[in-house]
Amino acid sequence: MEKNALPLADTLAPAGADAADGWPRRQVLKAGAVALGVGLLGRFADARAAGGLSASDYLGLDAWAMAKGLQAGHFSAEDLLGAAFARCDLVNPKINAVNMRHDDYARALLAARQKAGTLTQGSLAGVPILLKDLNTYLQGTTTSNGSRLFKDAPPSSVTSTLIRRYEAAGAVPFGKATSPEFGLTTTTESLAWGQTRNPWNLALSTGGSSGGSAAAVAAGIVPVAHATDGGGSIRIPASYCGLVGLKPSRYRTPSGPARLEGSFGASVANMVSHSVRDTALFLDAGQGHEPGSPYWSSPLVRPYVEELGRDPGRLRVALVRESLTGAPLDPAIAKVLEDTIKQLLGLGHEVEELRLPIQAQQLFGAHGVAIGNSLLVTVNDREEALGRALGPQDLESITFGVLERAAKATGEGVVRARHAFEDISMAMEQQFERFDVILSPVTASLTPALGELSLNQPYESYARKAMGSAAFTVLANVSGQPAISLPLGMSDSGLPVGMMFTARLGGEDVLLRLASQLEQDRPWAARRAAI
Repeated sequence: MEKNALPLADTLAPAGADAADGWPRRQVLKAGAVALGVGLLGRFADARAAGGLSASDYLGLDAWAMAKGLQAGHFSAEDLLGAAFARCDLVNPKINAVNMRHDDYARALLAARQKAGTLTQGSLAGVPILLKDLNTYLQGTTTSNGSRLFKDAPPSSVTSTLIRRYEAAGAVPFGKATSPEFGLTTTTESLAWGQTRNPWNLALSTGGSSGGSAAAVAAGIVPVAHATDGGGSIRIPASYCGLVGLKPSRYRTPSGPARLEGSFGASVANMVSHSVRDTALFLDAGQGHEPGSPYWSSPLVRPYVEELGRDPGRLRVALVRESLTGAPLDPAIAKVLEDTIKQLLGLGHEVEELRLPIQAQQLFGAHGVAIGNSLLVTVNDREEALGRALGPQDLESITFGVLERAAKATGEGVVRARHAFEDISMAMEQQFERFDVILSPVTASLTPALGELSLNQPYESYARKAMGSAAFTVLANVSGQPAISLPLGMSDSGLPVGMMFTARLGGEDVLLRLASQLEQDRPWAARRAAI
């Protein structure tokens, strides 16, 4: 892949941004997102004249550049979709990230936009995307939730609110990405769809539960893929696959229309991407109050894309080295953490160690009640719809264990779990009276081998092994605070290592300013999986 700067120079800076906004042209060209490199403008013109977009050019574009290039006439929406189809055909047999193709849906969407004259409209114009196959709906298609129980479920009559917003901004969904059964584990393997493999090492896991989305982006099928996070499911796959993964604040993005919150608000939706600017772009398109929801998130000071390149100021960074589970850090992760501390200090930020005022038993107990009882309702509703009792042909063994524990919960226990969510949220918000962000690893352990965290093993052995991957991430789901995984290092064995930054509720702007600064200081876009 060539290392030339993107030729679409006038389309790269955020709308309304210039040198006065702290985003001079030279910084744009320095930014890691721009270093993806797609050749010269004439090459786009040649590709357009030939009626296509080369595979290498497609791989060099992030979502921002795709939308701007389409609007500038350098290629068409059909070119982008065709390139996504071709890349999926080429690499998906190796990684098993896409379990359902909706090519006809995507073509029909483009045809409707062509007829309406809106093909080039919207901030996400023409960008091909995938949807996570978990509690997310596309009208006329099935959502399996990674489970044999839902694999033959009837097509949905609605499209999820968040996906409607992406489509309204111009994105083009053409398939679904794999999830483990009901998103219950931090790998992406299921009896329904098989194992999803990490593009960096095909013998390893992608993480979970948004592992199909992360693998698809890391392998270049799409620049961005929809993802959800109920315990680390955006941030863990982002870390294992070398991507940016932002879990928004509770209620920042919509969960409806079927349900207006997931697991007391622990589960939220967003996406994974290569670049900070794509993360900001999609969050702008998706965020905001959902009609009918009793919950509101704080209003924006300005669009998130306008945070990119802004000086974050001298931040007070709290350093959390040890997880609440006490899981030991892999030496490779500890090294990247130390490198990140040095980078932050070099950029003028303050770093001070913090011991979290949270009890592990309270945190994980409340989280387990929320996740387990939400699942119990989903499974019971499906059992009633089928009119039969469920058996081992329907669910995986760990899933049965989760349901058995959930069924023992009392009404009082569920209310107390909700109270624990509130207590933890307030305790964590108090930390931001002293600090602007909290730094920690995303995971305590490096990317696990396939099979290690599957849902088909004894519950006790699974829970013990899962502690290394979810040791740091669950807290932000319970507290509701935004947290972002950034690909800030590599292990000696060639695996990506992510670091996590957490901010106060509504603090996505702080995270994006800091992430943009870190990306510009040490660009990561050139680090791509060789698949």
